[in-house]
Amino acid sequence: MSSIVQGEFAENESATEGAATVSTEQSVAADSTTRPDSTHRQDPEHPIHENDPFAVAPPAPIPPKETLTAAGDILRALAAPVRIAIVLQLRESERCVHELVVALGVTQPLISQHLRVLKAAGVVRGERNGREVLYRLVDDHLSHIVVDAVAHAEEGRNL
Repeated sequence: MSSIVQGEFAENESATEGAATVSTEQSVAADSTTRPDSTHRQDPEHPIHENDPFAVAPPAPIPPKETLTAAGDILRALAAPVRIAIVLQLRESERCVHELVVALGVTQPLISQHLRVLKAAGVVRGERNGREVLYRLVDDHLSHIVVDAVAHAEEGRNL
């Protein structure tokens, strides 16, 4: 009987083992039903195919803990509907507090509170212009996250 060793067939089909000879087709069929365990090492001569449902993908690289913590802080800062709306407004152009009050229909103290959270998280920055402070996004990366999240939420509603 053939023995299967890491995806290859041993040419050890002797009748002295007392087993029947197995055809190559039967061996291949038997091999396709066996599942490699987590310790299975890939044979470099026979790479795992992308569509192999039993293939174990290598782990994705993980950034340092500090980076993950900072990313979590940013996502928490964006986790309020008013702050999402502020980011969408600032994506179009820089704005002062009273412009955001009019655009979003909420009170000035509420806008100021949300801007403080966004500023502390490094999402927005303010620049004094006379008696007003103009707020703008620090960069476009975060606006892309917000736009994608809004689009995803709208797609879910339309199902």
